[in-house]
Amino acid sequence: MQIFGKDLLRDIRNAELLGENAHKIYSPPYRPVFSYEEILKKNPKLAAVNILLYLKDNEWHFPLIVRSLNDNDRHSGQISLPGGKKENDDPDFSYTAKRETSEELGIDEHYVRIIREMSPIYIPPSNFYVHSFVSYTKKNPEFFLQETEAVELIEFPISSLLSLPDQPKIMALPSTQGYEVPVIDFNGYIIWGATSMILSEFSNLLKNV
Repeated sequence: MQIFGKDLLRDIRNAELLGENAHKIYSPPYRPVFSYEEILKKNPKLAAVNILLYLKDNEWHFPLIVRSLNDNDRHSGQISLPGGKKENDDPDFSYTAKRETSEELGIDEHYVRIIREMSPIYIPPSNFYVHSFVSYTKKNPEFFLQETEAVELIEFPISSLLSLPDQPKIMALPSTQGYEVPVIDFNGYIIWGATSMILSEFSNLLKNV
C-alpha cells in the first residue's frame, strides 16, 4: 500500500471487507446483533455516510464532523462521518452519500467520486440501517459546514487509522449513561458507536491492502 499515492484508491477498491468481524471490535458491549431479515422486520430508516478521501500535505485525509446539538437527534453532539437519511427521490445509497456530503460540507458533489461501498451497519437506538461508502476528490476541498448539522470539522489522516491499537481504548461516557464503550481517541476527540465501528472496518481494510 502507498499511503501517499494514488495506488491506495485502487487497493481500497479491491480489498476484502471484514464486516461484522471488524465492527464488533468497536461495538458497545450492550449492542445486540441482528440478522439481515431481523433488521428488515424492524422497518428501519435508511441512511448513507461517506469517508471522503482528499490529499492534504501529500497525505490522504477524510473529514469527520461534530454534530450540532439537537434535542430531537439521538446522535446530537457526537462525532460522525458526513451523511444522512436517504430521500425518496435518491436513486441509490451512493447518491445519498454524495448528496449529504455536499450539503453538510459545502463541497460540490460532482467532485466526489465513489470508490466502493463498505459493509452496512444497523444502529438499534435510532433504528437506522446505514450504508457507508469510501470516496475521493481530486479537487483540494474548501469546506463550508452546514451549521444546522455540524459545528466543527475534524480532518483525520488515514495514517492515524493505521496506528489504531489492536485492543481499543475503553471509556465511560456521559452519552452512554456511564457504560464503558470502545472509543477512538483522536487528539482528544472521542469517536465511538457506529462511526468508530465503520472506521474499524476501514482501518482493517487499509492494513490488509
